[in-house]
Amino acid sequence: MRVEPFGVDSYVHVVKRGARGLPITEDESEQWRFLRLLYYMNDEFFDENWYSADLDGRFFRPATWPDREPLVRILAYTLMPNHFHLLLKEIREGGISAFMQKLCQSMTNYHNEKYDQQGSIFQGSYRGRTIENDNYLRYVSAYIMVKNVFELYPKGGLRGATEHFEDAWEWGIEYKYSSLSHYANSSQLPIIEKDLLGEIFTTPRSFKNFARDVIEGGKWLQAEFE
Repeated sequence: MRVEPFGVDSYVHVVKRGARGLPITEDESEQWRFLRLLYYMNDEFFDENWYSADLDGRFFRPATWPDREPLVRILAYTLMPNHFHLLLKEIREGGISAFMQKLCQSMTNYHNEKYDQQGSIFQGSYRGRTIENDNYLRYVSAYIMVKNVFELYPKGGLRGATEHFEDAWEWGIEYKYSSLSHYANSSQLPIIEKDLLGEIFTTPRSFKNFARDVIEGGKWLQAEFE
């Protein structure tokens, strides 16, 4: 999957992989930092002390900062051990590129300083596929938030999750590093704006039913998204 051309109001499925397949986060604190980066890097304004400004993970924004001006709209995300998936909307020219640069540079800088290493922790530039219609958007949202999370299911991965969907669903919505819980229940973080997905999936049940149909029916080819 390469970066396809897109413009303002385009929806784009973005994937960024770790160099040589290595992990891009090492522990829970770094996974949580990734979530905070999705919020704090998605802004025209940048403060080098953003991490200390955030009080106890509450996504606090100091009153001394200017009004927030997001670079992109984040509809969905899932952090995997050695890569991450994002569903983004381009809301200003060059917004996705600027956001991805800030996000990945911060992750690399933090990793290198913490572990006394050099070089990017990522494999090349990000890859992106432009989403051309609502039906494709439905499938991509389930792919990002359900298929990928279910691959981490401790009772057999995706195959086990397919055979035990209900149990896997309950396990999956507790996975902290995906936006699945935003669509599956009332859990909310200020990272997400559902945008068109909120119109497509008007209730948690509607998203769950669609996800079940996709997972149990195997209605996608992985090659379409990778």
